[in-house]
Amino acid sequence: MTRTAFTPADGPLHATTPPGLPARRAVTRGGRGFWLKHLHRWHWISAAMSLIGMVLFAATGITLNHAGEIEGAPQVMTRTATMPPDLLASLGAPGGEEKRVLPPPLRDWIGTRFGVTAGERIAEWSADEIYLPLPRPGGDAWLTIERESGLVTHEVTTRGWVSYLNDLHKGRNTGAAWSWFIDIFAGACLVFCLTGLVLLQFHARTRPATWPLVGLGVVAPLILAILFIH
Repeated sequence: MTRTAFTPADGPLHATTPPGLPARRAVTRGGRGFWLKHLHRWHWISAAMSLIGMVLFAATGITLNHAGEIEGAPQVMTRTATMPPDLLASLGAPGGEEKRVLPPPLRDWIGTRFGVTAGERIAEWSADEIYLPLPRPGGDAWLTIERESGLVTHEVTTRGWVSYLNDLHKGRNTGAAWSWFIDIFAGACLVFCLTGLVLLQFHARTRPATWPLVGLGVVAPLILAILFIH
């Protein structure tokens, strides 16, 4: 029996395989593996980015749905102080009704006395008083200045941590930073869901219940909306 020795010039053993179908299968497997690798990567990255947000929004979805049953009693805190005469005089004589920001010296005094950041918030000026709304998540707040006496009243209302989280869910009075977070979180959720959908397509052949379950997730809320929401 004669043995044939292979040399490097002969190339790898699989090079002797007849061309055609096996090579095409290898390319197909390589393409599927490429997409699966990248889909899984983006799926877990988006899941990691949106994990805490999804837990928060799912939990507050329940609390919002039962807001009337778990709403806490509001707590009100009121503080007062009198403006220095020179600062009151700097506001000028009372005029007609208008809306504008507070002057910097007044904002600094309010910040020092009450710990309130007025910033560029618009205040309502009238002949009798200046009213500055200070809405906040989980409650409310405002500040008034009596134009004649200089008496400043600051009132804060809090409704508990459940109300606070509910307002975070709705983006109510949360500012620009939280608004950006919601946008980024929503984008991560979209990536998570869409990559999950494509992964379902890849694995559906070996999991027969895939598309019936997906269909149930689509049809169930649709039926509920048609039959019970009027």
